[in-house]
Amino acid sequence: MTAQDRAVPQDREAAPPRGIGRRRFLGYVLAAPTLTVAAQVGADALAPARAEAAVPAVVPSLPGPADLYDLNDMLTHAALPTANLITIRIDPDGTAHFALPRAEVGQGITTSTAMIIAEELDLPVEKVRVSLADARPELLFNQLTGGSNTTISTFTPIRVAAAVARGRLLRAAALELGELVGTLTAKAGVVTSAAGVRLTYGELAVKAAALTDTQVSVTLKDRADFRVIGTGRGRVDALDAVTGRKKFAMDVQVPGALPTMVCRPPTINGTVRAVANLAEVRAMPGVTDVVTVSTGVAVRARTFGQCIDAVRALKVTWGPGTAEGASDATVLQKLRRAELPLVVPPLDLLTKAVDVRFTFAFASNGALETNCAVADVRPGSAEIWASLKSPIVAQEKIALRLGLPVGAVTVHVTEGGGSFGRKLFHDAAGEAAEISKALGKPVRLMWHRTDDFRQGRTHPMATSRVRATYALGEVLTYEQRHTSVATDFGHGIGEIITSEVARLPVANLAFSETMFQLTQASPYHLGVTTQLLNEVDTGFNTGSMRNIYSPNVRCAQELVLDELAERMGQDALAFRRRLLKDQRARAVLDKVAEVGGWGRTMAPGTAQGIAVHPEYHAFVAVLAEIDCRPATTGRTVRDAYTGPRVTKVVCAVDVGLAVNPRGLEAQMMGGIIDGIALTLTSGLHLKDGHFQESSWDNYYYTRQWNTPPELEIIVMPPTGDKPGGAGELAVGAAAAAVACAYGRATGTMPTSFPVNHAEPPAFTPLPTVPPIPAAPVDGRARAL
Repeated sequence: MTAQDRAVPQDREAAPPRGIGRRRFLGYVLAAPTLTVAAQVGADALAPARAEAAVPAVVPSLPGPADLYDLNDMLTHAALPTANLITIRIDPDGTAHFALPRAEVGQGITTSTAMIIAEELDLPVEKVRVSLADARPELLFNQLTGGSNTTISTFTPIRVAAAVARGRLLRAAALELGELVGTLTAKAGVVTSAAGVRLTYGELAVKAAALTDTQVSVTLKDRADFRVIGTGRGRVDALDAVTGRKKFAMDVQVPGALPTMVCRPPTINGTVRAVANLAEVRAMPGVTDVVTVSTGVAVRARTFGQCIDAVRALKVTWGPGTAEGASDATVLQKLRRAELPLVVPPLDLLTKAVDVRFTFAFASNGALETNCAVADVRPGSAEIWASLKSPIVAQEKIALRLGLPVGAVTVHVTEGGGSFGRKLFHDAAGEAAEISKALGKPVRLMWHRTDDFRQGRTHPMATSRVRATYALGEVLTYEQRHTSVATDFGHGIGEIITSEVARLPVANLAFSETMFQLTQASPYHLGVTTQLLNEVDTGFNTGSMRNIYSPNVRCAQELVLDELAERMGQDALAFRRRLLKDQRARAVLDKVAEVGGWGRTMAPGTAQGIAVHPEYHAFVAVLAEIDCRPATTGRTVRDAYTGPRVTKVVCAVDVGLAVNPRGLEAQMMGGIIDGIALTLTSGLHLKDGHFQESSWDNYYYTRQWNTPPELEIIVMPPTGDKPGGAGELAVGAAAAAVACAYGRATGTMPTSFPVNHAEPPAFTPLPTVPPIPAAPVDGRARAL
């Protein structure tokens, strides 16, 4: 059975205060051998719920663009026109199948989606099968995974589709039993009559099917009746993950597809001029093919080990790259020259100012799973398997690259082992397609970990210049000028912005500035507030990472708030609380302060920090405690950076309605670890046109010895009837809280991040030629 609902919401009577406010939808049962339904929802049904802001006794700030209409709103509205094209199917065995037009990259959306279907369909979660849809061009903007938007934009359409299916099953049961629909109950995939006669969904699936499209009406459940949504559930794929049965791109079996790797240039985006020893490398054990492609020299062999040997043996003459000769210092100079001016000067004798510039290093977008894809390109057709968050754009661009019609390219979306924004792009899929076409053979392409760090996507280097003026205990103005290496948004979101431009409150701004304004919302009343972006230098392979600009922008603002509070003799918590615009923000702040014991006496060299972050109709607050004492910063761990340690984190999160609180907790934990890394340890060093880091052993993401021994996540009670965004929410708040704690512990505001970004780096960089370093031979000793 497939549920397809072309729905137009119609208001009914007012709902009880604890309910979601019942809304009736018109849907369609589609002609199919078994029950098939789909959902289309009007814009008013998905309109963002905006909390009324309490106006405190402070200098108020006018709402910013993101307060009125943010990136998530834009993504949700762009998905509406094709909501009727996503379907639920009920099979004769009683299972519900749904092809989710989004990418699962570890965030748990297959689980939350299964819960939504199970709730409205009255079916056990275990009987719901959620797969990932292939690229479907007819979905237009309804197949982009980003902006923490999946659950928000699919929540109501999926519920409507499931409700249409449930209603149709009940109607089929009524006809079969000769009973009135109102006398039947549906529970756990079984319809039961008043007399106790039972029919399973599987028995009813074919009977409930329609010969022609049929319009029906449904009413969604009240929130008070939820039995699945809002309960903590383990992931539906957990068993497969821990037993090794979960399938990723590298697990796809295509006849003849052999391991393939690429010998990449020593500088970013360098080009191949000549290869001196092609014949010699082609004759190496296991090697089947060697070919020059746009990104380097591709090697196909029987095993990945043989690929690595061949890549290391290649003697290539390289042309210059797009960032030739660039270093951290030269990029920083460009950023400083490109900073937009601050316009509000402090007025002597009347006002004072906090005036500071923050610097943020490049950071790697490398996820646990390296870039990989399988491609089988034949004359006139192509088939691709990869973890893709924008598969429609991937399909279009791969077709163009291969000189094929879009319809001749099939793109299968596989699950991914992490994303960090990188899988918004189809770098590996496009490269695999190019290699397969050049060879006329299927390939299993995998990037080496070093490729990820040196040629992969990075979060751009940036500066944030902030000036805040104050007088008589009040903040009068707040100016922030964020200047960044250009962020690449060429993954499909640009088309959405173009299509939605009439809705945007920033329609006349440049593209990157539009993205900035749609994502940056200050939670505080800071008087006359302006936050502007300027971007320079397109020579780098960049991506939005998690939170896009927010980790940097939020970190800078919260540090300035600490400085303002100190100068005005106010407690940092009370100062923030008074300035907050929204009661939901105040509630999460109060909760972490209470649970975390804000203001407790701490030893010298240790301190607390606190921060709030609003994003995509959700709020989070983080309290962090840090230990910067010499005994801690001087810890020795072999081949590791230790430095300060975050010893405790308390996080309170309000996403309106949490579909799966356990999954939400996991998202917060991951975001917190990201935030700790960005503030303390993880940054890239650029020198002579290449990044010096080459793997996780010298890119110091948060390690076990630097994770907080105490970590508590508090999911706030529901504050709305719809879910808010969660996937990226915790990163900015965690980064900022840790930075504030560091500043209070050391007595000096940090202005350069990560704080350990030493020059020269605290490791010996590996050579760039050959691009893949030699495998270590002392593994046994390191395991002892």
